[in-house]
Amino acid sequence: MEPITVEGGKGTVELEAGKVIHLVWKPSVRIEAVDAHAAMAAVNVAGDGSEYPMLVDMATTESVSRQARAVFSIPCAASRIALLGSSPVDRVLANFFLSMHTPPCPTRFFNSRVEAMKWLLDEPATTAL
Repeated sequence: MEPITVEGGKGTVELEAGKVIHLVWKPSVRIEAVDAHAAMAAVNVAGDGSEYPMLVDMATTESVSRQARAVFSIPCAASRIALLGSSPVDRVLANFFLSMHTPPCPTRFFNSRVEAMKWLLDEPATTAL
C-alpha cells in the first residue's frame, strides 16, 4: 500500500506488509485536534475495516495539544499502539498522554523500533514503560 498523506500534511500513514499500520509525524510538528482527527481518519482508511497493530513514530514531535490527546483516546483501526520516540521529550509527551487519557487499546512507549515491533507482533519486549 502506498503511504496516505494525513490531511494537512503533518504526517503519513501506511499499512506495512499487511501487518502493521505505521503513522509517521513530520519533525517539529505541533499536533492539534484537527491533525489528530485527520491522522485517525487516515489510519481507518489504511485499516480498511480491520484492526492492526500500529507503530506511531513521534520522534521530534514538538507538542500535542490537550484536545489532540483526547482525540487519540477514540478507538480506531489500531488493535495495539507502540509510541516510538527518540528523546526524553518524546517520553514525557507519551507518559503525559498515558497518564491523562485511557488509550483505546494497549499502548506503550518505546525508544527502539525493534522492541516496539516485537511488542506489536506479540513477542516479549523489554524496554516498554
